[in-house]
Amino acid sequence: MEQKAWIVAVDMGYGHQRAAHPLRRLSPTGKVIAANNYQGIPANDKRIWKGSRRFYEFISRVSNWPLIGEKFFNLYDKLQAIPDFYPRRDLSAPTLQLKEMYNLIRGGWGKDLIDFLNKQDIPLITTFFTVAFFAEEHEFKNDIYIVICDADVSRTWVALNPQKSRIKYLASCRRVVDRLKLYGVKEENIFLTGFPLPEENAGGKNLEVLKADLAERIVSLDPEHRYRQKYAATVKQFLKDIKIEERHKHPLTLTFAVGGAGAQKGLARAILASLKKKLLNEEIILNLVAGARNDVFVYFRDHIKEIGLGKILDRNLRIIFAVEKEDYFKEFNDVLRSTDMLWTKPSELVFYSALGLPIIMAPSLGSQEVYNRVWLKTIGAGISQNDPRYTSEWIFDWVNSGWLAEAAMSGFLDGRQFGVQNIVDVVFHGVLEPAKNYQLL
Repeated sequence: MEQKAWIVAVDMGYGHQRAAHPLRRLSPTGKVIAANNYQGIPANDKRIWKGSRRFYEFISRVSNWPLIGEKFFNLYDKLQAIPDFYPRRDLSAPTLQLKEMYNLIRGGWGKDLIDFLNKQDIPLITTFFTVAFFAEEHEFKNDIYIVICDADVSRTWVALNPQKSRIKYLASCRRVVDRLKLYGVKEENIFLTGFPLPEENAGGKNLEVLKADLAERIVSLDPEHRYRQKYAATVKQFLKDIKIEERHKHPLTLTFAVGGAGAQKGLARAILASLKKKLLNEEIILNLVAGARNDVFVYFRDHIKEIGLGKILDRNLRIIFAVEKEDYFKEFNDVLRSTDMLWTKPSELVFYSALGLPIIMAPSLGSQEVYNRVWLKTIGAGISQNDPRYTSEWIFDWVNSGWLAEAAMSGFLDGRQFGVQNIVDVVFHGVLEPAKNYQLL
């Protein structure tokens, strides 16, 4: 039986499309459909989506405004805040935001998309809740699945009447499973799969590629052998058959990635200024990830030249940029293989710690990222950034201490690497409890 499902995301930031990208092989077209930007989308639907995207990007950028920015953002964030988990209680009552969304859907929003998807009787896997609501309200013929992109979710992710809903949830971690139950989702509609990571970075059921890259990373992140001396047995057990002491093919490499709205691009200026001497001496490789935003690319390029690092651009200082997001994801995944440290806000990228990547966390933007930060710190795979102006000092202290090597192994040991296969098992093979769910969180 051919395993095919519609893979639908939204073109809004990177998170929802990044989660969908590894699932694209399941699509009949081999591509991800953007619910807010597909060929033939009705003008009224596009207008609603466009307003939503503009507001999202505005809110992300406004957080950087002096004086009023943080207050304005915090006011908005309260409207979509994730409530405290404890004490456990019934949180199934729908929010005003959710009710307004359903009014638009019942007025016809999204029907054109579902009419198109119904031309083939195959399941729908979406990474955005609104699409799942479209499908249920407009009578999608097959099963409906939502991939959860964060370590906790707001009530907005769950249908208006969860007890009557047939939407099924592919949860990223155990906290999401428990949260969905508080929102009233039926237990039989929740599956703990993990986040869908890029399979090319894992390397099959034995994780050959991941383990080889991690072995190289451990050497780079533990130059004084402090981690390997203390945890030699752990390294030997989980990276067996790899001669870890012999692997060292690239200089220490830091990758700094901004989100889809480009809100934290200003951090790059301080990072570049602090690392200037070490970059010129070729003591470190720095990748600045502009994603698919030309304005961020130009910002990085101009500041590189202004700081006096133009002559090493495209050597050990690189800007990662592609016009199309699909191309960007492919290039980003390739860059991660030789990355030793990933510096980013605690977005969906926290789950990439499962690839054995220690994450240096920039400030959170939004309630969900606060919870992502807590989750990442709890598994020991993420560390909050220090003052970017002194990056060249603290980042090398962290490396020499072996702390980042420990974070890399923690992410590998406690993260979930088999999200894509687990999702396939649930959707196509009826698996209720996917394999390899021995992780604590």
